[in-house]
Amino acid sequence: MNYDDLFERARKQLPEKVFEQSRFEIPSIQSVLEGNKTFLLNIREVLERINREENHFLKFMAGELATSVTMEGARAVFAGKHAKATLQTLLERYVKEYVICAECGKPDTRLLIEARILRKRCDACGATISVKPLRK
Repeated sequence: MNYDDLFERARKQLPEKVFEQSRFEIPSIQSVLEGNKTFLLNIREVLERINREENHFLKFMAGELATSVTMEGARAVFAGKHAKATLQTLLERYVKEYVICAECGKPDTRLLIEARILRKRCDACGATISVKPLRK
């Protein structure tokens, strides 16, 4: 077999997601301050776009903000006043660390626990990398 045949054979074994050129954009946070609470209004949309579980994302946000968080219907409620810019920055950090693949840069990842280690596995390129677990 020559190089071109080997190259085509290897290319056919890769999933189609590797060749897609879609652009992933981090969703914008919509928040409202009411009294001494901050309400995250579009939590469902954010979680759907980043493809993550509610508990993991909210645990990250609560840990970084050093506050408590609860769900009231379709919105998240954080104790204390938190600026929209702060929430957006934390969302961007979360996406960079727990969503985007470090190898191919695509958001097609899943969080798995293998041998008690939290790993981020990319469905597009197949890369697996360990990520730091959230503080309890």
